[in-house]
Amino acid sequence: MIQRRGWTRAAPTMAVVGLGLLACRPSVPGGTEESAPDGAPTSEQLANATYKGIYEETVRLQGGSWEGEPFEPEGASRPSVRLLDGPRATGDLDGDGTREAAVLLTESSGGSGSYLYVAAVGRRNGSLLNLGTSLIGDRVQVRSMRLAEGRIELDVVQQGPEDAACCPTQKATRAWELRPDGLAEVSSQVTGTVSIADFEGSEWVLTQLAWTEPAPTEPEITLVLEDGRISGSSGCNRYFAAVGEPEPTSLTLGAIGTTRMACPTEVMELEARYLTALSDVVAYSFLAGKLVLRYREQDAMSTLLFTAREAER
Repeated sequence: MIQRRGWTRAAPTMAVVGLGLLACRPSVPGGTEESAPDGAPTSEQLANATYKGIYEETVRLQGGSWEGEPFEPEGASRPSVRLLDGPRATGDLDGDGTREAAVLLTESSGGSGSYLYVAAVGRRNGSLLNLGTSLIGDRVQVRSMRLAEGRIELDVVQQGPEDAACCPTQKATRAWELRPDGLAEVSSQVTGTVSIADFEGSEWVLTQLAWTEPAPTEPEITLVLEDGRISGSSGCNRYFAAVGEPEPTSLTLGAIGTTRMACPTEVMELEARYLTALSDVVAYSFLAGKLVLRYREQDAMSTLLFTAREAER
């Protein structure tokens, strides 16, 4: 049975950072396929790779996910790992002239925790290898990721001293280096408290109307925050509203105004649904570089998910 490191029912606890020795790093199926245009691993290769450092045994993703057997016979809780859809970064991590890729993985066992990992994948002797995997933390939100000067750098929102585990508000910039024994975190600098200003300066494009419901690519729905107001295209019309933040990660919207154009029925229905959801937004967060707006829908919470336009490739 595969069990998470540090879980009390697992084998003896082992450190997360420093795993993935060069001599035993797992290869990526299909590792001899062509690389991406910049020489880094392709998205397909990353989504079907074998990764170490999350469990005591390796896991091989298929189409970006892996699911293990239940922890208990007939039980509902089981280990699962998923490759997050962005952000990803490429660059030369070890100075050998080849480009590696840094990706984010999330691990869950059915409880409230969701453990986030950063992993490096590169090409060695013609094969793709998971060069190192390191724990970022439980329910840590990633605002952005980049490779700079041989380091993987993440801008994150993490649990601060006064935060509940569910609701982090502390901003930090953290960095990892690739060493012979894997990825090692080498710096962590707290940079403040998260605020709505952290999603200013970008045009955000709606990609999900709910976690399991992609938004149509046409017509495009957008959101921009500037000077205490949001605006954008709601599919047919332009919209605008004042926005406030009573406390970190909470959000309040004033009355939403719109232009008065008419469009085909299906577009108007989509627009009405989006504006209704937007008017009920109560909180925001970040997920792998994406903006998450949470809103009340009847007796439950639902989610609008946006991608920054400049992050699109």
